[in-house]
Amino acid sequence: MTRKALPRKQVSRRIQSFLHWCSHCFLLAGLLALGCYGFVWANARLYQAYLSWRFDQMTKDGPVSITGVIPPRTPPNLMQNEKPARDTVRPPAKSPLRSFQAGRSPSPGADSAAGTDSLIGRIGVPRIGLSAIVVEGDDKATLGVAVGHIPSTALPGQRGNVGIAGHRDTFFRRLHKIRKNDVITLSTLSGSYQYRVESIEVVEPSDTEVLKPTSQPTLTLVTCYPFSYVGSAPERFIVRARQIAAQSG
Repeated sequence: MTRKALPRKQVSRRIQSFLHWCSHCFLLAGLLALGCYGFVWANARLYQAYLSWRFDQMTKDGPVSITGVIPPRTPPNLMQNEKPARDTVRPPAKSPLRSFQAGRSPSPGADSAAGTDSLIGRIGVPRIGLSAIVVEGDDKATLGVAVGHIPSTALPGQRGNVGIAGHRDTFFRRLHKIRKNDVITLSTLSGSYQYRVESIEVVEPSDTEVLKPTSQPTLTLVTCYPFSYVGSAPERFIVRARQIAAQSG
């Protein structure tokens, strides 16, 4: 016996019903995705606004020492023979930039600390309209709400290489417009510093030479590359600048 075929009208209605159901599902998924993105974007903007206000309040009565805000961390060489206790603080979630930052050499005199409450200052590139608050840390949570000072690199005002990382699709999205000789300003709790861009290059994530200590005050900006890449970008965009001016107070 052969099965009786369904009437064309009934088949058409079933197809229309299925497509109608699918369109509602896709619409709901799209709205949820937009909602999640909107929440993340708003959270980052609110956090930036709060930190900007906090920075202005902290510098209102004059500069203060950065090391007074960022507690020094125990040097790694003193911890080599120590075993971590159980139930201690979990390490921060990894960021796509961590593969590049891993293996970097510590800069002499550099201080570092965990958490996004360690406010460094404000970075700006006037020509391209880039401005963002800088905090201590380069983990996923930190880079989600601010630009991060890379631990183990020098702090602004110190001799050495100041490393700062940011995401290419948020706070550093305008960085693709930067050019040689552009001026970068870095206002901190202890003073204001100006840097002039000397070089721009694209490197592999394994190339950590750009974060090594330098004999002169230097600033290195790090973000993922290409800027328009969807997913975890395969390369790193590096901006190297030399300090040209410093003003305390």
